[in-house]
Amino acid sequence: MKKKLRFPYALAFLALAGISCQNNSKKTGQQTAQETADTSKFLSQPLVTDLFSADPSAHVFEGKIYIYPSHDIDAGTPENDNGDHFDMRDYHVYSMDSIGGKVTDHGVVLKKEDIPWAGRQLWAPDAAFKNGKYYLYFPMKDKEDIFRIGVATSDKPYGPFKPEATPIAGSYSMDPAVFTDTDGTSYMYFGGIWGGQLQKWENGKFNKNGSMTDSQKEEEPALRPRIAKMSADMLSFAEPVKEIKILDKEGKELLTKDHDRRFFEAAWMHKYNGKYYLSYSTGDTHFICYAIGDNPYGPFTYQGVILEPVQGWTNHHSIVEHKGKWWIFYHDTQISGKTHLRNIKVAELKYNPDGTIQTINPMRK
Repeated sequence: MKKKLRFPYALAFLALAGISCQNNSKKTGQQTAQETADTSKFLSQPLVTDLFSADPSAHVFEGKIYIYPSHDIDAGTPENDNGDHFDMRDYHVYSMDSIGGKVTDHGVVLKKEDIPWAGRQLWAPDAAFKNGKYYLYFPMKDKEDIFRIGVATSDKPYGPFKPEATPIAGSYSMDPAVFTDTDGTSYMYFGGIWGGQLQKWENGKFNKNGSMTDSQKEEEPALRPRIAKMSADMLSFAEPVKEIKILDKEGKELLTKDHDRRFFEAAWMHKYNGKYYLSYSTGDTHFICYAIGDNPYGPFTYQGVILEPVQGWTNHHSIVEHKGKWWIFYHDTQISGKTHLRNIKVAELKYNPDGTIQTINPMRK
């Protein structure tokens, strides 16, 4: 499948007017690159400039915003459609008292060497709080090069996190996102096609020779994101994994060929005015879209685009409320201009009176 690249990976060398958010790190060569990048065309500025970061999962814990991103590095791995160039090896945690305030880096909270079952590629994580503990959920390829989802625990939101000895039984693919409903029940949403391997699990078992892209059945329903209720201890699934249907407004499932609307990766769940909002990335068409349902399992009816394409090939977001406003965290490639060296950002998210979300353009007109 040929990629549809909406934005070129090019580094602009124009003067920097300023950075809207601060961090607590010393200036580095990477930060110098940021200070020569053109900021005028971007809606928001990077939250972190001394390290490359992506896939920001934001939560409000203890009154602060905590961000759990992946940590991009230049590992020298050749770029391909399977995502091998995203060869991340540890996680940092960041916090801020308020949007626009100082960003604190709490350092490395989990690394590949700590994980007994580790193979490679620590991709987009998420976090949750329950039972007086904090849980970090992370996807990683095991020693057989199959993506699984692991969990690590800490007494503090900023870690360090201690991983369990094995991945969550029954887990597969990537992009875990854990949502705790108002009744206290927690659910994990996960899955991603192409490099995320979801298409290799169509029959319930991993097929190493399966498709490299999607189901390749253009006129059939697209591959669906997954959901599982979490156990009381948050360390396992309390039920078999289920599939989630995403429908158009006529009640028909979105098809494989519908690249502008179908699910690709990066599922996220939030609740607003009693409705459940499933948002996700369309991958090769670069939109962050959303669908609304009446319960955590769906079905969900497609509504539209939350975030237009960013600079760079990927996007991965989270949505959180803080101090009466809603925010979307995302990433682009403003600092590096390279698809695998990204930087996290934040923008305000606004609702219309009918509960639909106003579309955000991350690039200034």
